[in-house]
Amino acid sequence: MDLHTKQRQFSGQLYKYTNVMKGWQYRYFLVDANAGLLHYYLCEGEKPDGTVPRGSVHLAGAVICPSDEDSKTFTVNCASGDMLKLRATDARARQEWVNGLRAVAESHTKSISANSPPLPPREHLAVLDALGCVRSQLQQTEQADSALCRTIESAGSKFFIDPNLLLLKATSAASLHCLTQCMSILQRNQHAQQARTGFVIDDD
Repeated sequence: MDLHTKQRQFSGQLYKYTNVMKGWQYRYFLVDANAGLLHYYLCEGEKPDGTVPRGSVHLAGAVICPSDEDSKTFTVNCASGDMLKLRATDARARQEWVNGLRAVAESHTKSISANSPPLPPREHLAVLDALGCVRSQLQQTEQADSALCRTIESAGSKFFIDPNLLLLKATSAASLHCLTQCMSILQRNQHAQQARTGFVIDDD
């Protein structure tokens, strides 16, 4: 991994969590420290000059947090409300990424504050931070629902036709669907903001 915050760019490969169906996907990440942008590509060879990245996010105002679930995972919580859940190869690589991204985020956050004051008001940032937490909780809920389904389906036909287990499975699926719909409503303003800035995150 080429990770030097004093250079114009640093880059490397990370796992990116997409959703329960796709899980963790290997992606090539490129940080433009001068522009304050984090780009990612399907693979390293996909990034010739002029190639549009799979996704791009602004690091100004972003909060980069190591995860307590293991020593490799961390999240990038953007001021727009987007969140990237990433995983490095080991604890040392994670710390390098966290330190590098934090340095770029801090630099551009200060620059924006000095040159064009307002970042979103504190109340708005609090809402965006809460939205990032909701995303994380919804991902955990998806994982729990998937684990529940696998457990019931692998328990054998005797348990699979148990009405209480079937009710539990159906209730879990319905609750997850309801939460997903609620999340879609919350994301409408976020999507409108993304359309204005031109920066999007693909779910891959």
